[in-house]
Amino acid sequence: MLDKFLMGNEAIALGAMAAGVNLVSGYPGTPSTEVLETIAKVNDGSVYVEWSVNEKAALEVAAGASYSGARTMVTMKQVGLNVASDPLMSLEYVGVKGGMVVMVADDPGPISSQTEQDTRTFAQFSKLPCFDPTSAQEAYDMIQEAFDYSEKYGTPVFFRPTTRVCHAYASVTIKDEFDYHVNIPDGFVKDSSRWVIFPRLSNINHAKIEKRNMELSDIFSSYERNSINMGDGIRKGIATHGISYVHTVESINELDKKPGVFKVATPFPFPERLAKEFLESVDEVLCIEELDPVIERALLMVCGKYGLKTTIKGKLDCTVKLSGENTRDSVDSDIKKFLGLEINCVDSSNTPELPVRPPVLCAGCPHRASFYAVKKAMKGQESLFAGDIGCYTLGNAMPLDMVDTCLCMGAGVNITQGVGRIKPDTKCFAFVGDSTFFASAITGVVNAVYNKADMTLVVLDNSTTAMTGHQPHPGTGKTMMNEVTAKVKIDAVLKGCGVDVVEKVNPLELDKAVETVKRVANMPGVKAIIFESPCAVLFKPEKPCTVNHDKCIDCRKCIKEIGCPGLVVMDGKVTVDTSLCNGCGLCSQVCPVDAISRG
Repeated sequence: MLDKFLMGNEAIALGAMAAGVNLVSGYPGTPSTEVLETIAKVNDGSVYVEWSVNEKAALEVAAGASYSGARTMVTMKQVGLNVASDPLMSLEYVGVKGGMVVMVADDPGPISSQTEQDTRTFAQFSKLPCFDPTSAQEAYDMIQEAFDYSEKYGTPVFFRPTTRVCHAYASVTIKDEFDYHVNIPDGFVKDSSRWVIFPRLSNINHAKIEKRNMELSDIFSSYERNSINMGDGIRKGIATHGISYVHTVESINELDKKPGVFKVATPFPFPERLAKEFLESVDEVLCIEELDPVIERALLMVCGKYGLKTTIKGKLDCTVKLSGENTRDSVDSDIKKFLGLEINCVDSSNTPELPVRPPVLCAGCPHRASFYAVKKAMKGQESLFAGDIGCYTLGNAMPLDMVDTCLCMGAGVNITQGVGRIKPDTKCFAFVGDSTFFASAITGVVNAVYNKADMTLVVLDNSTTAMTGHQPHPGTGKTMMNEVTAKVKIDAVLKGCGVDVVEKVNPLELDKAVETVKRVANMPGVKAIIFESPCAVLFKPEKPCTVNHDKCIDCRKCIKEIGCPGLVVMDGKVTVDTSLCNGCGLCSQVCPVDAISRG
């Protein structure tokens, strides 16, 4: 055994390796991304690793490998589960042969997501077992057990860490490589009665799933990671899970009289027998959980089923907050209120407010130039700018103000079509990144062409999946196995979908970009502009721009128009922050008096 200082996601990755995983597929999304990246980094070639075009594809690839006896893992964030849910809901009925773990990282807060979805609730909906780790060490150990349970019961299982588990660092005890489980797949065995989903098969398997989950509920009541600490004899208890369990233990360790603690590591199937034992030992329970009242509802069900008089408090009666992530301070406050203890308040009256630092596009980001070119070209015309998920969502910030809608990945392409049908005089633009184009926008383009929409697709091609850490995608010509592959060309895909007008332009050539937008936007039907310029983080910057203060008239148009963080005001004069500027030159093209020059 070895001790290593690891991020939670690294621990999950190494735990999967120790479990003998044969194939890992996924789509990047914070806070899950580092799991697959870690496996790719330590991989000696024995594990197949891929960034799939989206979560649906990733899950289907893993399912096929699992049908063949491979141990597989799929990685995604909670909103990615929505994309993967179509095959997953059917896979639940079909089952698997090799162990299959669906690693879904939830994001309470949300810190970097559109939603606060709770995968524990999805586990109940899909009837799939769910494992909920509390720490990096437990994540390492538990994911190995998750593979075992999956394989034993022939079902995919959820593994649900949250952001604070994924991104926390800790000393983790791990196995030596020679102690790793070795899984040798036996290949796909044809059996249409098992692998081909038909209504009759689903009906039969549904009954089996319900009986399996009843069995697992009893087995999970003896699972060592579900536990009860009876406390110091007071008739009050805390029911909790995940990182909230860590906060709870830290809080009650400071108390003279400690309440009992029920730790739930498998929220579904719920460990009912163990829960009944806990409820019989207390008169009142406080449920501390993120995000949905999953444990709270399950305890209420157990009370009703067995006629227990225990009072259950939590989100459903607003004893604790209804949304957001739990913190050490919030948990401590909730517990002390529950126990009737004095809460220590920190006097913050003399504490200065922290400066507000809203997220912005990086200095030199080509998306800023793309948005500005469209804004300038469409000035005075009624226009809709439908955004999408990625760095370019930040185009909503002032002074650009170029994102009117943002729903989910790929949705902007179809939203423009809906708005255009109701207000046909509106110039409708859909902005999408190169990675998102491959992930979920192509079908929207096909829909637009087929239904004769009038819209302009703007592909912001910066040659990477920037927001989640610069992962490769089908347009980069490189796989996660470090293999060179054919680049899938966006313009060729668009033309193959029936888009006749496809133009490419560098957005940092501002005049040319503006002229292209004016011309293309006035054409009828579906047309596309591909703004090609690499992510500012991917290349060595040019010399920074400079401001000639003798020429500068202090109009500050450069700041007011594009909002680049590389432009600042010092001593009352516009100045370039040389630590940020990469010399893209957009500001020099905006300046009305040529006071800014490229380095």
